[in-house]
Amino acid sequence: MNIILLGPPGAGKGTQSANLEAKHNMRQLSTGDMLRAAVKAQTPVGLEAKAVMERGDLVSDEIVSALINDELAAMGDDVGAIFDGYPRTAAQAAALDEILAKHGRTLNHVIELEVDEDALVDRITGRYTCANCGTGYHDRHAQPEVEGICDKCGSTEFKRRPDDNEETVRNRMQEYRAKTAPILPIYAERGIVTGVDGMASIDEVTEALDAVLASD
Repeated sequence: MNIILLGPPGAGKGTQSANLEAKHNMRQLSTGDMLRAAVKAQTPVGLEAKAVMERGDLVSDEIVSALINDELAAMGDDVGAIFDGYPRTAAQAAALDEILAKHGRTLNHVIELEVDEDALVDRITGRYTCANCGTGYHDRHAQPEVEGICDKCGSTEFKRRPDDNEETVRNRMQEYRAKTAPILPIYAERGIVTGVDGMASIDEVTEALDAVLASD
């Protein structure tokens, strides 16, 4: 099973990818993670990408496609792929078709975690974590049992990500819409696009994704 998982930052792609990996023998292929790993490992593609980034240039489609190709080549034929952050353009979508065909794979589903922008802003801007153990909390939805004290470790120190603010979240949403708009029609024509309510509970989203995968 090979799928593209779409959704803006905060929609829950990371959580749901972990569930899919555990339950369906799949692997999340996040272009950002792969790029950092390739640079660190100093692979040929990683060295090329590092040189590009050090010049301050954007990594080309060719480099990103090479990363995807290398990862698929290293995966077992029985392991499915979850593409996260790729493709983002019509050209990348065409390149992915070629890469999948090269490895005898087919794209089965394109699943979009659909979110309400205002609700997503509330979800992200209200979240914070224990500075000591990393336990997550939320201003309105998941506060510590005792105010100011972490339930797990008893610490009184908490922190927020500096980019978890409304302006940044709305900019991310705008960027996401701009990048996904070109590819959705391509896959919609093939009849493989499914929308899932990303604002539902984690368990409900997981069940919906399982149902999509089970439809084959």
